[in-house]
Amino acid sequence: MAPVKISHVVSFSSQDPKYPVENLLNPDSPRRPWLSCPQDKSGQLKVELQLERAVPIGYIDVGNCGCAFLQIDVGRSSWPLDRPFITLLPATTLMSLTDSRQGKNRSGVCMFKDGKEGKSRKDGGGLYEKQRCSAKEDCECY
Repeated sequence: MAPVKISHVVSFSSQDPKYPVENLLNPDSPRRPWLSCPQDKSGQLKVELQLERAVPIGYIDVGNCGCAFLQIDVGRSSWPLDRPFITLLPATTLMSLTDSRQGKNRSGVCMFKDGKEGKSRKDGGGLYEKQRCSAKEDCECY
């Protein structure tokens, strides 16, 4: 199945003016990261993305730029607001503790396939058009 484009950003927690969240919307331009605001000391980034259409998600490729952990939840815009998102990828380590502390291996691409790292999405219809990603930058845990 061909990749599905992100149609727009629904919400986000923080952004660096030099590296805004809109960088996630341009897959054809040179890869530029989305980074948190330098004054944001929470150590977490969250974004809710709207895909161009509802699709079954068989795999996700994530470009990493210094995040130690990642969790991906999915849902449908047609769901009631009180219905929680479903966890597609439980909190996953993207960087080792040593790499995070030393600032090594901060960038790369991680590939996650259905049924391997996360839960299988065959339950509940399996068509999703919204993604909520939570990333933790482990820089404040030392």
